[in-house]
Amino acid sequence: MVLKILPNWRTSSYTSHDSCVEVADNQPAIVRVRDTKHREYGRMDLRPASWARFVEYTKRLPL
Repeated sequence: MVLKILPNWRTSSYTSHDSCVEVADNQPAIVRVRDTKHREYGRMDLRPASWARFVEYTKRLPL
């Protein structure tokens, strides 16, 4: 029997009023990302290493 792990969505700590994303990183092999305002548009499923590189890159961008 295979247990299905449901995504544990949380709002990103870097969201603002006009650009909100949610992240589900409770599965070891996948990080899910979706738009909070438009959940019906779907989600991106990323490898944890790719997500980590993206987060590090965005931290270096000017605000």
